[in-house]
Amino acid sequence: MKVLSFSSMALVLLAFCSVAVARDLDQDEALRLRQQGVILPLEQLLQQALDRYPGAKLLEAELEEKHDVYVYEVELLTAEGVVRELDVDATTGHVLKDKED
Repeated sequence: MKVLSFSSMALVLLAFCSVAVARDLDQDEALRLRQQGVILPLEQLLQQALDRYPGAKLLEAELEEKHDVYVYEVELLTAEGVVRELDVDATTGHVLKDKED
């Protein structure tokens, strides 16, 4: 009985983790999506992110798929020395999240 209970819990946990985790897209897939017009150019969205924090420097940017939404995750170092993490919808350019990292 305990084995069945543990197995059931393991399956539920596995299902939850697979839903909660974002999928990183490689550069070939990102290029294909851009060429198809599915996502906006990274340069355009980076400029929007940098405009929010004048003088900021880009630390990292990556494209992910979260719950069937393409999201650029952008990390910036502000002029004040604060690291900000922004999630930007890659199809619309809307900022979904902006938090101190």
